Amino acid sequence: MKKTIFLTFLLFGFVLNSIYCQTKLNFDGKRGDKFEALNGSIDSLTNNGSTKIILSGKTKYTDYKIFSHKRDTSYIDTTLTLKKEYKFNYLRTDNFELLPFHNQGQTFNNLAYSFNNLNNLPDIGFTAKQFSYLDIDEIKYYEVPTPTTEISYRTGLQQGQFVDALFTLNFSRRLNVSVSYKGLRSLGAYRQSLASNGNFRGTFQYRTKENQYQIRGHLTSQDFFNEESGGLTTAALESFISEDPDFDKRARLDVNLTDSENQFDSNRIYLEQSFKLLSNKDTITKKDFSNLKIGHIFINESKNYNFTQKSATSAIFGEVTATDANKNDAESKITSNEVHLEFNSKYVLGKFKAKVNYTNYSYGYDTILNSKNIVKKLKLAGSAISIGADWNAKIKNFQLNADASLTPGSGRLSGTYLKGEAIYEKDSLFAVKGSLLINSKSANFNTLLHQSSYDAYNWQNDFSNVNTRDLGFTFHSKWINAALNFTNIDNYTYFDENNTPRQFENQITYLKVKANREFKYWKLALENTVMYQNVTSGSSVFRVPEFVTRNTFYYTDYWFKGKPMLVNIGVTFKYFTKYKANAYNPLLAEFTLQNDEEIGFPTFDVFINAQVRRTRLYLKVDNVTSGFTEKNYFSAPNYPYRDLTIRFGLVWNWFI
Repeated sequence: MKKTIFLTFLLFGFVLNSIYCQTKLNFDGKRGDKFEALNGSIDSLTNNGSTKIILSGKTKYTDYKIFSHKRDTSYIDTTLTLKKEYKFNYLRTDNFELLPFHNQGQTFNNLAYSFNNLNNLPDIGFTAKQFSYLDIDEIKYYEVPTPTTEISYRTGLQQGQFVDALFTLNFSRRLNVSVSYKGLRSLGAYRQSLASNGNFRGTFQYRTKENQYQIRGHLTSQDFFNEESGGLTTAALESFISEDPDFDKRARLDVNLTDSENQFDSNRIYLEQSFKLLSNKDTITKKDFSNLKIGHIFINESKNYNFTQKSATSAIFGEVTATDANKNDAESKITSNEVHLEFNSKYVLGKFKAKVNYTNYSYGYDTILNSKNIVKKLKLAGSAISIGADWNAKIKNFQLNADASLTPGSGRLSGTYLKGEAIYEKDSLFAVKGSLLINSKSANFNTLLHQSSYDAYNWQNDFSNVNTRDLGFTFHSKWINAALNFTNIDNYTYFDENNTPRQFENQITYLKVKANREFKYWKLALENTVMYQNVTSGSSVFRVPEFVTRNTFYYTDYWFKGKPMLVNIGVTFKYFTKYKANAYNPLLAEFTLQNDEEIGFPTFDVFINAQVRRTRLYLKVDNVTSGFTEKNYFSAPNYPYRDLTIRFGLVWNWFI
């Protein structure tokens, strides 16, 4: 169904492209990052009866706006930079702190952790399936003067491909809609490695003429399917490490699971609206210098996970005592309603919001899956009321942000959330940010209640809240970028060597320092990112490599007469020190402790990228040295990292 919707809206985009082909947007040839201005305006009705948006004055690249969940504004960027190379992957974000499995669409192991942006509610869990899950704060909204399309394409591994397509338009200056779909199907080089994933997003935002009433919302439908191999068998591992030529084709290597797969699905509706009760306007600018608004936010989100096998594998997961249940899904539903009152004063307090939230949740199963089950409840359910406030203010060069909420009581939703930020920016020279996060919330639901036909995978726990405190500092300048995070965690919840959820009795103390600097000479550049990590307390359960580094040496220039093509050619070196990386458990879709193997290896990736007008072309060769280096590269125990792999892709923008 979602693929049909995607093809329909893509066809719609092509039709609009032909209708509006009279309007063209070109790059400034000197920089390649701005649109040339359009003189005059466009008729509101063309000869063929099609409607166009009336543009007054000149259209420029800053008219094509992207709004984040927090209403920060950025612009559609069609430039070619090294950051674009780092983001040209399945996640479409820089994955420096992640270690991917060999096939795109599979999970990732962690090289580092971030705790400065936690949610204030517990999640369903099954975290290995949620690296590519799009949360509320990852959904973008748009405002564009003409219909706009972006297509991102990348080849898959063996069979398949990855496509992320966006189409957005404004029906008027105040009403925008967008539809986007990210789809992937990739077979993989090893047996039982097929990945087939999809992320559908639809957004809209509307405001009345005087901005008295504003509403925005989105709908998401996401599904992530993976065949699960359980990693290579012991004999296959020996053949891989010894470089047996009979197994150069990786599909010949035996795997532990031959008929297993897991599926994670989610649907979400988000709706946010506000109404201006009072306002006072500046007599000079005619804009509000203070106003009072009432608002409402509605969220309804469901997630479900299941692991299926045609035949049980007791050698891997233990004994089986299955019932005749025909549905084994773990399902979570959360419905939230927030009412808030917002006062915005440009010259006094900034923006202050008082909020009250009512949340209802349920998590569990429809039936008993194991006849020896020790689980007493099929479902966890409840509701809670929380109160809180937000504050945002700008005082000279300082930006101050605070967000707090309290959920009293003793239920599973009870907890506290406090996040504060102070940002100082000195013109365009540098910016410094300090942040503090204090968070107390329940452990993920799958650590509290889990069922399976396998005897060892049934539990019901009454864990204490996980308490997290994160102190962070970041520094950005044209000379160097740096970040430091110091984190303390009480009641850290993890899966032990026996795949059982546990809470750590002592405190986790975690330090992460990351620095970035680029050196340029002529048409050459060397970009360096280095990260140092130290776990002074709790390293027996919280494991990260001590050092991670990424260094890219590249060449940039315009080719051909008239500079029609910008090229980036380079090589990226990445290395992380050995550490006892967590093992992957496909039944739980979680990473678990293991004490047998250490992982740490270097990789070299070569890339040749080019930009022609609004199209960026990407050619990348992953792990180029794998053909003559030791076969010690693994994403997790029993799961080899990818061999030499050639990928091609492009990102193409149309501004109709």
